[in-house]
Amino acid sequence: MESKENASIAWITGATSGIGKACATKFAKAGWDLIITGRRLERLIDLQKELQNNYSVNVIPLSFDVRNANEVETALGNLPAPTILINNAGLSRGLDPLAQSLLSDMDEMIDTNLKGLAYVSRIAAQKMIPHKRGHILHVGSIAGIDPYANGTVYCATKAGVDALTQALRMELLDKGIKVSVIHPGMVETEFSEVRFHGDTQRAANVYQGVNPLTPEEVADVIYYIIQQPAHVVLSEVVMLSANQAGARMIHRNH
Repeated sequence: MESKENASIAWITGATSGIGKACATKFAKAGWDLIITGRRLERLIDLQKELQNNYSVNVIPLSFDVRNANEVETALGNLPAPTILINNAGLSRGLDPLAQSLLSDMDEMIDTNLKGLAYVSRIAAQKMIPHKRGHILHVGSIAGIDPYANGTVYCATKAGVDALTQALRMELLDKGIKVSVIHPGMVETEFSEVRFHGDTQRAANVYQGVNPLTPEEVADVIYYIIQQPAHVVLSEVVMLSANQAGARMIHRNH
């Protein structure tokens, strides 16, 4: 990466849409060089061109599947240590009782949300430790701390993200590396469309009568977390819309 001397470098997974894309824009605007990753290469390239043209930063797009440990190692293994990792790639599939859930949906959520996140954070930690600096930030979910029926596996994966974050913070406590997690509530992204396998009407109904968070608002808070003084760690942040008081406690305006 032909980065400016002493430039800050952020790795952002799941940067093709939603929170990941909003984070890439926020950090580029602030002058950060970026490694943006995702599965949709054309979207990454479009974002690369947009950010480089608008903010004169270096952006490298890497297309790979976080579920594949070999692809993760190949893509990230030879990169310089990041200043920060925003480990955002994740998804939900289906909204059914466990007994009726599709095995393919279950595997995709576990492999992406938990295993994929662990694969990427493992490499980032390995690279940060020799430098005794860095910040790993995981994007969790309100579902990980307030589980709900019919979201069994999704909630379990996000609870796993929360536990992994806490344990990783302990492991890196004496290494000069910060570890944080943000748990957003309802955010209007492609999340529901992906969950309902492309059913746009059902996805739209999720946000009916609600003023949900925007990806840009979540990105603003993520940027705030990583801008704290060296001795301060915002270890866990829960971020909700004013219409929401829990994963399933939602007030809908009429």
